[in-house]
Amino acid sequence: MVKRYAQVGIGGRSGLFIEAITKKYRDNNELVAICDINIGRMELCNNNLEKYYHSVPMYHSKDFYRMIKETKPDIVIVTTPDYKHDYYIIRALELGCDVITEKPMTIDHKKCQKIIDTVKKTGKKVRVTFNYRYSPIRSQVKELLMNGVIGEILSVDFHWLLDTRHGADYYRRWHRKKENSGGLMVHKATHHFDLVNWWISSVPVEVFAIGKRGYYIPERAIQLGLKNHGKRCYTCAVTKKCPFYLDLEENIGLKTLYLDQENYDGYYRDKCVFDKEINIEDSMNLVVKYKNNVIMSYSLNSYTPWEGYTIDFNGTKGRLEHKMVEGAHIIGDGTIPGQLIKEGTYIKIYPHFDKPYTVKLNEGTGGHGGGDDPMLEDIFSKNPIKDPLKRSASFIEGAWSILTGIAANISMKTGKPVKTNKLVKGLPNPNFI
Repeated sequence: MVKRYAQVGIGGRSGLFIEAITKKYRDNNELVAICDINIGRMELCNNNLEKYYHSVPMYHSKDFYRMIKETKPDIVIVTTPDYKHDYYIIRALELGCDVITEKPMTIDHKKCQKIIDTVKKTGKKVRVTFNYRYSPIRSQVKELLMNGVIGEILSVDFHWLLDTRHGADYYRRWHRKKENSGGLMVHKATHHFDLVNWWISSVPVEVFAIGKRGYYIPERAIQLGLKNHGKRCYTCAVTKKCPFYLDLEENIGLKTLYLDQENYDGYYRDKCVFDKEINIEDSMNLVVKYKNNVIMSYSLNSYTPWEGYTIDFNGTKGRLEHKMVEGAHIIGDGTIPGQLIKEGTYIKIYPHFDKPYTVKLNEGTGGHGGGDDPMLEDIFSKNPIKDPLKRSASFIEGAWSILTGIAANISMKTGKPVKTNKLVKGLPNPNFI
């Protein structure tokens, strides 16, 4: 049986799914429509599809209902800006479609509750694309913990670093406004919190957080000698001095996907990272308690010299230390997002009362530490292999992943710890191993 897909949101992340459907998995999948607010971007997509597939009907976002009625997709793929996810997820479910959505599933608890309620009302499915779970090294960490290599897990120390290439890019784009993205605590860290939920087979019950915007601030521009900087790179007078200058004309991907399409929707891809209007944090620290009594300390900083993370699990039989170094990238510039850098990446085990040892890594290639391709295989293959690690994520895992970040945002605002069970109702626990 051929599955029919419509994709809404034809930006930087859409190509991953469109190419999977129309190339490798085209025998049992069909792209029947694309939908976006930007007509030029959809035309660009169709021009590319005509080279090896065929063009598909285009619908403006205001015609989403008509698209569903006319093209009759089985599944809607949502890759819009985060704050619009809930709208398209709910509308698609109500119109009888299943949904595949990019992370985060949505950006606040009220929208999350609406999705939970709609899934229950319609009986349709929502899948959240957590490609990090499918990375061979991260799957290896899961297997080691499942096998009890450090015994019962008691605590976790987790620190994620975004560098001054990738990290800075969140302050140029729509993500810079918390009402659009939920800030990095939701947009980016949902990946991290989902990994922890999955790794330790539990869910968060209480979160305390502090955060600030301390690096990407107007005062930093003055320190860098950028006193008369503009609102965006394209028209800025001090680009030769600025280490954060993004040349949209220099890269064909950024030029065709964004610069050439500005006249359709007025979206600027290269806003200044030191703009006063930015209202998301760039430094965040959390303490999280989980249902199984594991406690975690977590930090996210978005202006570091290298990109990746360190995570340490402390258990009753020892300690697992894992470091992952990732290649820097900018969405839409053609580079591989989250590519594994072998140098500096490791898994080490420190048993109690015995010698430590290094684990041979299950390396992966491609996007997100080698997670993209196996995730696409799991989603679009006619006969996906049985997955004992249960890496596929539904709305349940999608909701639990964002609740840590949503609670963190509330905690940063109120200065108080937040209990996640106060945020939504009727959310089941994930089916952990």
